[in-house]
Amino acid sequence: MKRTIITFLILLTVLGLKAQKAKDYAVVDDIIRQIPDSLTQTTASIANFINSKFTTQSEKSRAVFIWVANNIQYDIENMFAIDFYQKKELIISKTLRTRKGICMHYAEVFSDISNKAGLKTFVISGYTKQSEFVDYIPHAWCVGLVDTTWCLYDPTWGSGVIFNNKFIRKINNDYYRARPEKLIKSHMSFDPLWQLLNYPITSQEFYEGKFAINKNKAFFNFNDSIVAYENLTEEEQLMAIANRIELNGVKNSMIFDKLHHIKVELENFKIREINEKHSAAINYYNESIRLFNVFIDYRNKQFTPKKEDAEIKQMIDDVELELNKSLNKLNEIKNADAQTSGQMQLLYKNINEMFAKIDEQKEFVTKYCKTSKLLRKTLFYKRN
Repeated sequence: MKRTIITFLILLTVLGLKAQKAKDYAVVDDIIRQIPDSLTQTTASIANFINSKFTTQSEKSRAVFIWVANNIQYDIENMFAIDFYQKKELIISKTLRTRKGICMHYAEVFSDISNKAGLKTFVISGYTKQSEFVDYIPHAWCVGLVDTTWCLYDPTWGSGVIFNNKFIRKINNDYYRARPEKLIKSHMSFDPLWQLLNYPITSQEFYEGKFAINKNKAFFNFNDSIVAYENLTEEEQLMAIANRIELNGVKNSMIFDKLHHIKVELENFKIREINEKHSAAINYYNESIRLFNVFIDYRNKQFTPKKEDAEIKQMIDDVELELNKSLNKLNEIKNADAQTSGQMQLLYKNINEMFAKIDEQKEFVTKYCKTSKLLRKTLFYKRN
C-alpha cells in the first residue's frame, strides 16, 4: 500500500512538473504562433522575427522549437527516404516550400533557424529505440548551446506521433532541451561525443538497455571535447569522429554505413588535397615560364630600358623562386594515383629543364654585372 502511495505521489510530481513547464513556455509559444506567414518563407526571416521578439537564448530556442514543431508536417509517405548526405540548403528550401519532411528536415530547419538567431547548434545523426526495439533506419536530432549548457532537442518526436498511419500533431516537451541521461535511453548518436555524457555508453550497452552511470569507465569531458572538435579542420573532425565511432562499437549496419561514408569522405579529402597541390605546382611552373619569357624578352632588348643590376638579378631570381615553389608542392604529394603520378613525372622533367635554363641565364647576369659598363653591350653579341 505504501509503495502504491509513493508511486502515485511521484506520478503527480512528474505531471505537475510537466504542467509547470507548459505554463512557463506559454508566453513564448503564443508569440511565435503569431508570426505572419509572409515571414516564414526563409529561415533568415524566421530568425529575424524571433530576434525581434525575444532576448534570452532560452526564449529563442523555445521559439524555434515551437515554430518547427507546429509548422512542419511529418511526411509519412517518405518516412524511409532518409538521405543525410543531401545538401543542407536543398533540404531546408524544400521543407519550407512544402511544409513537410522527415527527421532530417525537422533537424536541419531547426538548426539553421537557431544558428541564424544567434544560437550554436549541430544536427546529430544516429539511431533510436522504441518499446525496447532498436529501429533499423537512422534518425536525426539536434544539440544546442543555451547560455553555457549544451542541450538536446528532437523537433521530430517533439512535434507529434504517428497513429494508424496518420500523423497527429501534439507538442511533446520531453524532446525540448531533453536531459542527456534521459534521452540516451531512446536516442543513440553515431558519434558518442553528442551523448553529452561524462560516461558515454557503448553501442552494445544501448542494445542491452544498460544506461546506468558506470564510473569505472574513463571520465569524458564532453564540454572540452566539443571545444576541441570545433577548432579542428573538417578533415580532422571526420578523423576524430571515425575514431570515436569505431571505439564505441560498430554494432549495426547503420553505424557501418555512417563509418563507411566518413572514410569515403576522408579519401576524397586526400584526392582533393593531391589535386590541389598538383594544380598549385602547375600554376607555379607556368608562372616561372611567364617570368622567364619576360626576362628573355628583356635580354633580347639588351636590357633596355635600363634597370639597376640588383633589379636584373631579381628578375631571374623570381623565376627560380616560382620554380622552387612548384617543386616543393610536387614533393608534398604522397600516394598519388597512376595518372597523376605520370603527370607529376612529366612536370618534374620540365622543372629540371627549366632549372638548367635558369642557371644559364644566372651565369650571364653574373658576368654582365661584373663587366665594365662600357663593355656590357658586347656581351649581347655572339662571337664565332
